[in-house]
Amino acid sequence: MKFTIKQYLSACMLLALVSVNAQNNSQDSTLVITDSDNITRENLTKKDTVEKFTRRKADGIAAVIGDYLILDSDITKMREDAETQGVSSGEITNCQLAGRLMENKLYAHHALQDTTVIVSDQEITGMTDQQISRMVSQIGSMEKLLDFYRKEDEQGLRDELFKINKERRLSSIMQDKIIEGVEITPEEVRSFFNRIPEEDRPKFGDEVEIAQLIIKPEVPKEEEDKVVDRLNEMRDEILDGSSFSTKAVLYSEDATSARGGQMTITREDALDKDFKQVAFSLREGEVSKPFKSQFGYHIIQLDKVRGQKLDIRHIILIPKVTEETVKAAKDKIEDIRKEIVEGEISFDEAARKYSDEKETRGDGGQLINPKSGDTRFELTDIDPMIYEKVNNLEKDEVSLVLMDQNRTGQKFFKIITLTQRYPEHIADYAKDYTKIKELALREKQFEAIEKWQNEKISETYIKINGAYKDCDYNSNWLKN
Repeated sequence: MKFTIKQYLSACMLLALVSVNAQNNSQDSTLVITDSDNITRENLTKKDTVEKFTRRKADGIAAVIGDYLILDSDITKMREDAETQGVSSGEITNCQLAGRLMENKLYAHHALQDTTVIVSDQEITGMTDQQISRMVSQIGSMEKLLDFYRKEDEQGLRDELFKINKERRLSSIMQDKIIEGVEITPEEVRSFFNRIPEEDRPKFGDEVEIAQLIIKPEVPKEEEDKVVDRLNEMRDEILDGSSFSTKAVLYSEDATSARGGQMTITREDALDKDFKQVAFSLREGEVSKPFKSQFGYHIIQLDKVRGQKLDIRHIILIPKVTEETVKAAKDKIEDIRKEIVEGEISFDEAARKYSDEKETRGDGGQLINPKSGDTRFELTDIDPMIYEKVNNLEKDEVSLVLMDQNRTGQKFFKIITLTQRYPEHIADYAKDYTKIKELALREKQFEAIEKWQNEKISETYIKINGAYKDCDYNSNWLKN
């Protein structure tokens, strides 16, 4: 059936589990195994039918988009993956699935023609290694993973995932390029809002504004000195010919150790400022001296410069705190909380004076929602670990002391307060401008994508076969 751009957006959201998002590098659902899958060969045998098995054997070409083929089995597998992720088969048609696949192939095809789009085999190999490592961890073993994907050996699986990942990456970069210059003015936002009938205006859920104050246990200087000395020893050994990658695997204290400390970064990545500054100051092959970030002490080796991206390897060592410093940090934050509760100091003043979180300290501990860029959080978006604490707080009430940890496992203490609460309400232009602006921008971006698609479809070799010629697509794939 034919659907409008708004219906198209809804369909895209429905298919997000099985496709590339237009603005984010979301995971391809064919590469995701959830805890609920718990798949074994026995389970696969029970699920599979003769009909499905026959379709895999009798494969045909559903469509050709530029340099890419879409097989009948691609559409079948996309449907199976959607069902694995909980999408009912009745919610999506084969025509919608085929249309989504054709879009992805169109993006990837034109990314290959664009000399400014660079995707290295090294980047895709690294991405594939991470996925396989994650999936093996989730499903239990390589044998079970091969069974799930019906592959004879690990290399066959790697080859398939490499192909999927490369196409997905090309498609994602191409979509980003289409919308990167799309901006929206306040007048366009107002016009967008006024076009929405009152009865159709979106409803925004309960929202809150939160501030936090963090106290981190101090690391004894002798512990820091030990870590710096060890990193200097490693650096000397690497400069004498030892493998940086091997040392990262053996000693680095974060998740990148499994892949030899390898990372691909840009200046826009949400990384520690000092980490990026050191990385972008290196020459190819150079190894940095030990330096400190908010997470620990590092050394970095720059492997390769690829335009605006760096391929690097790094090792992080984290100085250890002691029981005494942990207790001292907890006692300190308990005393600060008492001062606030008894009215001796405001939360804002206390955060500015005492908090160890430099990113929020200057704003009195006020948190910024990374999704929207403003201070409001929908309750459903809050970390489940603190949801109950926040939901039960009254305005300006201070939580009990909470223990938390960063991504490297370093523990710290915090207190939080609710600075404002916004009950569920129908969208209001003045109160919800940031959210309305995001909706208006998204619509304008989709219009840019739709225009690009129509132009590229007209100049690209496209052939649709079989039953897919009878689909009523939103885009002019049949070039009628």
